[in-house]
Amino acid sequence: MTDADRPRRSGLRGFGHDGPSPWTDLDRPPLDAAALRRDLLVDGGLWTALDVVELTGSTNTDLTGRAVAGAAEGAVLVAEQQDAARGRLDRRWSAPARSGLFLSLLLRPTVPRERLGWLPILVGVSVAATVQRVAGVQAGLKWPNDLQVEIDGAERKIGGILTELTGDAVVVGLGLNVTLRQEELPVPAAASLALAGAEVTDRATLLRALLREFAELYGEWQRAHGDPQASGLLPAYTARCTTLGRQVLVQLPGERELRGEAVALDTDGRLVVRTADGARQAVAAGDVVHVRPEPR
Repeated sequence: MTDADRPRRSGLRGFGHDGPSPWTDLDRPPLDAAALRRDLLVDGGLWTALDVVELTGSTNTDLTGRAVAGAAEGAVLVAEQQDAARGRLDRRWSAPARSGLFLSLLLRPTVPRERLGWLPILVGVSVAATVQRVAGVQAGLKWPNDLQVEIDGAERKIGGILTELTGDAVVVGLGLNVTLRQEELPVPAAASLALAGAEVTDRATLLRALLREFAELYGEWQRAHGDPQASGLLPAYTARCTTLGRQVLVQLPGERELRGEAVALDTDGRLVVRTADGARQAVAAGDVVHVRPEPR
């Protein structure tokens, strides 16, 4: 091997003859799809297929195509990197390769259609519970399902969830920042598990735990016909929701705004805001800003 053939060590980056090596960053090893399938695709379990791709535009878009083609419930698509991912309210979302968990789930729930609004909330509870149990990081959920941690007294976002309905199928997209460094953050209000002091940042460990946690909670929710109280979902979410009890500014569609106190969730998972005149309004969609109380 000549010096020209040797991988460059500077910054732990190296390249082979066929393009970037999967080990271009030793802190970010690639996921082993075969090992994940052995562990997660079990008889009688929720998960029926699991694929890991190196790069795609959007796992949600790809999996929606499979849903339309008749793919079974329980398909999981994981991307090491996405270059056209979307967040809530059509925002663009990107992160360095293998710096997080970027995946979509194909579900065909049998609960009443009006209770499907609880599904992204269920995903958020599953992720928050996994992050706390496996990584030792206390994560909260800003309504409806932005994953937040507190760093130096400030709330910072580490992940988000996007659900899309296609016929009788629901495709759930999830992005969770795992090892993003400070200089890699897309905005100052973002963060990662590593920056929050996580005890575990191995993505395979986190993914296994997350999919098992979700499968258990999803099964309970299905058996309860989507009832958030009977399934335990409402109290589990309420305990982790950082929005309830706070003064909020909700930016509604049509450039409208709603100010008040977030006091509850209704039976459809909508945020109930009490305005200054005591009126209550349920919000189904909107961008919520937590408003700091005025100093006295």
